[in-house]
Formats: sequence, structure tokens, C-alpha cells
Amino acid sequence: MGRIRTFLDSKIVKTDVGEETYLNWRETISYALGRGAQGMCTGMTSSKYVNFFITNVLFRNIENGMGIASKIRLFCGIFDAVNDPVMGVIVDKTRTKNGQMRPYVKWAPFAVALVMVLFFIGSSNAPAWFNILYTTILFVGLDVTYTAFDIPMGALAFSITPNGVERTKLFGVSSVVRAVVGAVPMVFVAGASLLPYFKDHTAQSYLVSACVSAVGIILLTRITYNNTKERVPHREDTPSVKECFMLLFKNQPLFMLFLGNLAFVLCKIPEQVSAYFVSDLMFNRKYNIFIDISKFPGSLLAALLVPMIIEFLGRKQLGNKKVDPRRLYRLCCVAAIFVHLLFSVVVYNGLMKKGADISVSVLTGVMIVLFTGLSVIPMEFKNLIQKEMEAETVDYVEYKTGKRVEGIMLAIMSFTGKIENTFSASIGLSVLERTGYIEHAEGSVAQNEATRWALFIMTTIVPAIGYLLMLIPMHFYRITGEKHHEMMEELSKRRAAIAEEDSVEASVQETV
Repeated sequence: MGRIRTFLDSKIVKTDVGEETYLNWRETISYALGRGAQGMCTGMTSSKYVNFFITNVLFRNIENGMGIASKIRLFCGIFDAVNDPVMGVIVDKTRTKNGQMRPYVKWAPFAVALVMVLFFIGSSNAPAWFNILYTTILFVGLDVTYTAFDIPMGALAFSITPNGVERTKLFGVSSVVRAVVGAVPMVFVAGASLLPYFKDHTAQSYLVSACVSAVGIILLTRITYNNTKERVPHREDTPSVKECFMLLFKNQPLFMLFLGNLAFVLCKIPEQVSAYFVSDLMFNRKYNIFIDISKFPGSLLAALLVPMIIEFLGRKQLGNKKVDPRRLYRLCCVAAIFVHLLFSVVVYNGLMKKGADISVSVLTGVMIVLFTGLSVIPMEFKNLIQKEMEAETVDYVEYKTGKRVEGIMLAIMSFTGKIENTFSASIGLSVLERTGYIEHAEGSVAQNEATRWALFIMTTIVPAIGYLLMLIPMHFYRITGEKHHEMMEELSKRRAAIAEEDSVEASVQETV
């Protein structure tokens, strides 16, 4: 126990990186567990499985169920995205003895857990109008409750340390924990087809997984709340939502990230149609679990290597120029393009030249699992690098306005993330509807040629186009090198002055 306690109390960054360090392993792991709770929630409500649950379980007896589901995902997703800035303002205006973000991390998960369980109680035996209304209302409920948890949880990472190297390492550890913990509900649903009871009871497998996830979300976030601390000082005045959105267009680096995220919509489509791809193009649902597991190594590699690269270059360029994340970002995009194009070439014959009602060969199945895992590696590297770039834009706002607004700025980035999920899901479902996809709850169904081609192209070619488009805005990202170093030095001086001012004010109040 002594060794464990010593490890938990030790710093996560032990070398001199030119800035003060704050985080120990206890706080880092505690924050990461909260991110794991987020993963459990999104694994149940935002992944490929929720699409399959709606279209092939709840709406399978509804005429044009796929089209209705596409519209629900679209309009509820737009509401969810617009809802983010509102929550960002609320967070930035919150002032409590427990901080700005931590109170929401403490209480919002209870509402998330409740609504999530209610969502998966739905049954296809209910009247069509009831299922449509019930699904829409519960989707809105999921959006509101998750936003109340997601925005403060994400903004907390910007507040518990102002050190860029620490933040990158924090994001790395968090991404591993989120990948592992968040995979639990998805792996259970995917693996249910291997179990005697759940093999023919798909709806029940979702409900059991939702209940387990609900308990996990509540327990893990309590650990986050109890062991984290907000450190970056905040002034009482904060910019309005309008001011921050105007800054989105004035702040070129932030706007470039925004445009990159819009292009990333195309890269998210394969995940949204993956369950259909496995069930009705590979024609073997058992591959779901292998595909889900294949994604973990990519998250692990990114979490381990990206912080090491950033820390190494931070030491190497100590006191000079910060590492240019833009170059790493662009390298990830190029690698992703290559992997997806090679993916399409390697599996084309095994998928498109077999019978529509025949399972893929073992060789083709292995190749699909392998390339799915490979495609995750550059994506996770890009996601983790972008986290630090997003944090830099928060620093940039403080540098330009003198005001610290983690909530609103995180909300802007979350807004684009919600747009990604919303439009990728809506596009995927809409394409399947237009090609005549046949809904079914259990097993696999032979689909027509147009649907099979749509699944193939959306999984291999479309994401390559998305990554290609992302390279364009990254050419104009400008928070790099000496400019970033000067900005952080100036912010450090300002924060020290604010701390001294607050200390003097507190002394005066004590004297009075």
C-alpha cells in the first residue's frame, strides 16, 4: 500500500519542461476515470449501436423507420449542438466553494444514468406513434443531461493545470481509460450474439448494458469529484456567448480547428454504419466484437506515444520554441488517407464479389478487423494532438481578452463534435434509407446491390476524402513555435499579478 500511495502522490511530469508542474498520478487517474464514465455514456448513446437499436429494434415495425430515425438523429443532434454554448455560459458564470466545473461533475451523472436506462427500456411492441415520440423525447433528455456533464468535465482539464505538457499527458492517460472503460457496454452488446440467451434477445442485451453503464457512470464520477482541483484563476466578468462566437471567426487558429472538425464529419460515418456493415455486408454479426476490440490498441498507442513525443520535444526545445502540433496533425491525416485507400483495395474482392447472403471468408474478415484497427491509430493520434490545440485556443482567448472561459470555449469545440456525430449519423442512415436497406432485429439479411455498395464506400473511401479536406484548414493554423512561447510567458506574468492582487485584497479584508 505504501508503494501505491507513493506512486499516486508522485508527479506525472518529473522533468523540467520550462513551466511549473502541478498534477500527481492520483488526480490524473481520478480525472481519467471521469472520462471513462463519459465513454460509457457515449458508448451506449452516441455510437453505432444506438443507431442499430433504433432502426432494427424500436422502429423495425414502422414504415420508413430508417428515414424517421435519420431525421430524429439530425434534429435532436442540432438541438444538442446548440445546447452546448448555453451550458458553457452557465459553467463560466458558476462560482461555488467547490469550483466552477466540479459541482456539475458531482450531480449531472445521476440524471445521465436515469435517462439512459429509460431510453433502452423502449419496446418495438408499442404503437408506432408512441415509439417515435418516446425516442425523440428521450433523445432530447440524453442530450441535455449529457451536456450538463460533458462540458464541465471537458473544461475541467483546462483548469486543473495550465501546463501544456501536463495537459497532453493528462489527455493521454484519459484517452486510454476512456477507451477501456467506454468499451465495456459496446463489447457486451457486440459479444451478446455469442451468448445463448442474448443471441435472440437483442433488445435485452442493450438494456442490461445500459443498467451496468449507469451504475459505473455514477461511481466513477464520484472519484473524479473527490480527487481533482481547479487551479487556474477566474475573474468575475466573462465574455458573452456572442463575443466568444465572434472570436471564433477572429481567432484564426480556432476557426481552422472548427473547419477541420466539419470535414471530420466524413471520417465519422464508418463508425455510425459499422453495425450495418458487419451485419449485412460482412454478413456475420460475430465480427462486431473483434472490430470493437481491434480499436483499443490505437487508443493505447496514441495515449502512450503522443505525450512522450510532446514531452521529449518540450525538453529538447526548452526555453526556445514549442513543438508544432500542426505538423503532427497533418502527418496523421496523410497516414489515415493511405490506410483507408489501402483498406478499400485489399477487401474489395472479398466483400463485393461474394454473394449477398454469404458470410465473408476468414481471410477477408481478418483483413477487415486488421484495417479497422490500423485506421484508428492515426485518428486517435489526431484526436489527442487536437486536445492540446484546443487548450491552446483557450489560452489564446485569455491572452486576447484577459478573461478565462473554459466552459464557453469547450462548448464551441463540443458544438463541432456534436455536429460531427449528428451529421455523420444522419448521413449514414439517410444513405441506407435511400438505397433500400431492409431493417431486421436478429441475424443478417441479404441487402440489395446499392445498399452493399453504399456500406463499402462509406466505410473505406468517404473517410479518406474527409481526411484530405482536413489538410486544407490545418495549413492556416498559426499558434505554433515562438508565437506560442511568447503568449504563454505573457499569460504567466498576468496570472502571477492576479494572484498577488487577490492576496493583497484578502489581507486587507482580514485587517478590516
